[in-house]
Amino acid sequence: MACCAARVWSEFLYQRLSIVVLGSTEAQWEALMDVTTEFRPGKYAIVTIQKEPVNSMDYALWSKLLDVLDALENDQSVRGAVFLSGLKKNIFTAGNDIRELYAPKTSLERYKRFWVTQNVFLARLYRSRLMTVAAIRGACPAGGCVLSLCCDHRVMTDFGTIGLNEVALGIPVPTLWAKMMSHTLGTGVAYGLLHEAKLLSPQQALSVGLVDEIVSKEELQARAEAWLQKMLQLPDDGRAVTKLRMRKELSMELEDGAEAEAEEAWTYLEQPQIVKVLGAVLQRLSGGRARL
Repeated sequence: MACCAARVWSEFLYQRLSIVVLGSTEAQWEALMDVTTEFRPGKYAIVTIQKEPVNSMDYALWSKLLDVLDALENDQSVRGAVFLSGLKKNIFTAGNDIRELYAPKTSLERYKRFWVTQNVFLARLYRSRLMTVAAIRGACPAGGCVLSLCCDHRVMTDFGTIGLNEVALGIPVPTLWAKMMSHTLGTGVAYGLLHEAKLLSPQQALSVGLVDEIVSKEELQARAEAWLQKMLQLPDDGRAVTKLRMRKELSMELEDGAEAEAEEAWTYLEQPQIVKVLGAVLQRLSGGRARL
């Protein structure tokens, strides 16, 4: 079954990527492989995000994640997925690429495309029929944090930080990201964390319910897979319907409201003080991927 699934997946990737790769350079082809999928005999997949150096999340990466999720959802032999980082550094993902947010280097239309793609992926992950686990190694701010919030379970290493820290740069936390954190942690706890742009240690995150387990780096993937294997002993139908009933309203709000939210956010990103702050961050990070 695993071999069959792998063959189907390979054919899907070929069909999907051949349109893009035709005429591409070798470097461009390698850039398409930032998200890889490995199937396990227990009817689940390991989704590895490896976009060196820090998994900065731009339009292309969110688009690839959406393609992967759609393919997994459409393969009825797949029942779950583990999301993890394949980076050399101890980073799950450093969050959104600031170049997608820096108004002088982008446009409203490009930003809307980026934001809608991101939110569609997050919304569909949040309500997915699949059982999902985030295996968080090290740093997990902003976009990485919200990706993990959309999963059913979060396992984190005993080092690193996690949280939504947009306020530290003068940017409002996206409304529906804030709602998602409130849905998970409760309004009072979420308000305090978002208002202060808190990045929590693993122990702090565990105490408020932002992560569910803390393990060593060496145990991370095994523990994530062990939890998933245990949950997959339950029948899918009742679990998936219950999950959908609890998460559908917020997920549809996230997906359907993405374009309007992008237009509202753009009014902040155009403000001179925000442009100045993001420009300074870009300059500071000029040796690597800029991220938020």
